Amino acid sequence: MNAPVPPPQRSRKLIKGATGDWEVVIGMEIHAQVTSQAKLFSGASTEFGGEPNSHVSFVDAAMPGMLPVINEECVRQAIRTGLGLRAKINLKSTFDRKNYFYPDLPQGYQISQYKSPIVGEGEVTVDMPDGETIRVGIERLHLEQDAGKSIHDLHPSMSFVDLNRSGVALMEIVSKPDMRSAEEAKAYVAKLRTILRYLGTCDGDMEKGNLRADVNVSVRRPGEPFGTRCEIKNVNSIRFIGQAIEYEARRQIGILEDGGTIDQETRLFDPVKGETRSMRSKEEAHDYRYFPDPDLLPLEVDQAYVDELARNLPELPDAKKARFIADYGLSPYDAGVLVAERASADFFEAVAKGRDGKTAANWVINELFGRLNREGHGIEDSPVSADQLGAIIDLIGEGTISGKIAKDLFEIVWTEGGNPREIVEKRGMKQVTDTGAIEAAIDQVIAAHPDKVEQVKAKPTLLGWFVGQVMKATGGKANPQAANELLKARLDI
Repeated sequence: MNAPVPPPQRSRKLIKGATGDWEVVIGMEIHAQVTSQAKLFSGASTEFGGEPNSHVSFVDAAMPGMLPVINEECVRQAIRTGLGLRAKINLKSTFDRKNYFYPDLPQGYQISQYKSPIVGEGEVTVDMPDGETIRVGIERLHLEQDAGKSIHDLHPSMSFVDLNRSGVALMEIVSKPDMRSAEEAKAYVAKLRTILRYLGTCDGDMEKGNLRADVNVSVRRPGEPFGTRCEIKNVNSIRFIGQAIEYEARRQIGILEDGGTIDQETRLFDPVKGETRSMRSKEEAHDYRYFPDPDLLPLEVDQAYVDELARNLPELPDAKKARFIADYGLSPYDAGVLVAERASADFFEAVAKGRDGKTAANWVINELFGRLNREGHGIEDSPVSADQLGAIIDLIGEGTISGKIAKDLFEIVWTEGGNPREIVEKRGMKQVTDTGAIEAAIDQVIAAHPDKVEQVKAKPTLLGWFVGQVMKATGGKANPQAANELLKARLDI
């Protein structure tokens, strides 16, 4: 019996310091707002952008005698997320009170989950741009309520509080300290965001604060135990996450190389200055005086409920990528680009249906995505539909238009819309396949360039130049393959 093949060795990503190499160790706590119309413990709306304090119930405002009632939809979404992270679902979980002072959390404590979260250990597979695949462990996922928002710039001597977010359901997704570079951390957040958006459990909108990260960073000499970590709070952009890690790792290395020690603390990232700054000393669990919330019974679900949710999960990015590679013959890179957003994957499949997958991927990624990115469009508001792009590909496959004409046609459809087939008919864009017309263009080119004729016989690779001239003479309408064959016969090469 053959010995099992060991997993590929993970490449070491080290930072060069003045006194040698260092390794950065990164873990993350992602706060993802649950997609739900009501808050975690009240019926108040979660809609973004309402007038201050317009989405607040008596429970959110912590009025005396008001008791929390769990929102089943939030529980369902948390379990679905756990299943998407290939994580253990705990059939029994409990809610605790986390005690600390927040001016925008009226009850004076946060209802969270501490000892018994709803979701246990899981894993996220992350494909890096260099082709390496890393696995980031998930420690837990628990439900908790969000705080409100303090506003400090409306009055010179007073702060205002908006409680619209107070009580909104969050999933805190805690990773293991498995990341070893800013690039890995950014790729992990991007992949996690993709999974959440596929599941529909969080919209991933970082600008609105619906997905934000607390980033734990420490450094160590390779092979040594973990160093003292610092937590960078509430980073709301993947780019800022990368910048914060780069700065914080360098800051800690500088302190250690100067003989100092790292204080365990909570820091903030200033995107304008590109640096982190101290916020407060890092609290430990005992500082929060956790205890079971007396107003909420333990949360219990049965296995049949979990199994039903699992059966109805959508196809997730990793499975979709594997299918695109197997069914459409795509490269791992192209498949990865296409599945990064569910809408992009759906668009590609609509274009590829009944057509060559590689050709469809090439047009979607290079022509369509390239143009969308340049003009700041998302796939949802693409001026070219999947049906229109599919029709352009069909016209090429049938030999009705050439690749060059197809790009001109794409431009017309992008700017003016319309049916590609009708546009080709009305504007006379059909490819010239009549050999007589192509031969006439070839004779014209040969007569104009007798010197090149002698050169191509000695160097046949110059044939491409002749094909280009024939295409030019026919306004790009000659069939390139036909022109190539006729030129070979005419020039006797």
